[in-house]
Amino acid sequence: MSASFASRSPYEVLGVTATSSDEEVRRAYRQRLRETHPDTGGSAVLFHAVQQAWEVVGTPEARAAYDSGSGSGARGADFGGGGRASAHPRAESSSPKARSYGHPGGEEREHYITLMREWVGRGVELRDPYDAALVRSAPREIRRWLAKAIAEEETARIVSTLGIGFTVWNNVAVAKTGGNIDHVVLGPGGLFAVSSHDWGSEVRMSKGELVGEAIGDDEEPLRSLGANARALGRAVGVRFSALVVVVPDDDLAVAYEQVERGRQAGAVVIRRSLLPQLLRNGLGGSAGESIDRIFDLRSRLQSSLTFV
Repeated sequence: MSASFASRSPYEVLGVTATSSDEEVRRAYRQRLRETHPDTGGSAVLFHAVQQAWEVVGTPEARAAYDSGSGSGARGADFGGGGRASAHPRAESSSPKARSYGHPGGEEREHYITLMREWVGRGVELRDPYDAALVRSAPREIRRWLAKAIAEEETARIVSTLGIGFTVWNNVAVAKTGGNIDHVVLGPGGLFAVSSHDWGSEVRMSKGELVGEAIGDDEEPLRSLGANARALGRAVGVRFSALVVVVPDDDLAVAYEQVERGRQAGAVVIRRSLLPQLLRNGLGGSAGESIDRIFDLRSRLQSSLTFV
């Protein structure tokens, strides 16, 4: 199963709940196999997902391990910068870091904990909202907030490793739209408006926007980022070199995709592991800002930006 907190749990794939009996899980598995089998008009991707789900919760022993957070389908393992990140921050080396301001993922973690408290129930003590067994039993709508927070934290961590030539402002408020930009990144490659996501499933570009199984019909990640970037740029008096949506490597079939036409032309969705290359070299592979220009932009942004 996918390591993302936002991905469908084995129970969700099979169409049962964590409280279903072993026999109900078994019946659901057989039914889903028939429904998704490619030979009867089903989807090979879904068919494989059903088989994976059964491997994780198909026996009482495997199911007990999964429910306790110790099974082979456990989420939250540390998959490194190119894949998924863990629920808890990692220690970093003492090498010089990029300048960093704001709290990446902070708003999302607060929202996650609020929803988790509501879901657990009034009067029930929530000792550890990141307990593996508790997280995996929560609805996907709650888990996706944790996945989003971790995605932002991982992007901020990656930028921090690029050195003192870079500056990142995290969770930047955009007064005109009432929204925010996950990261404003300044470096030799230019000034970037960056949005970090983990939908827990594959995404792709279609007609200038990101689409995917877990992206809602009312979600427009690129258009939202573009609107916020334009509003912030006008307010501060800067122009962004590029709009960037970062996703886990496994969720993008190609290294990156770029919008070719329209208002979001030049915007890209990119695998997380390739983000350093883009930020260093700029869009198109050539560095975009002189040292003097970087100093000027940094001073202007530092005096103007506010945080969520």
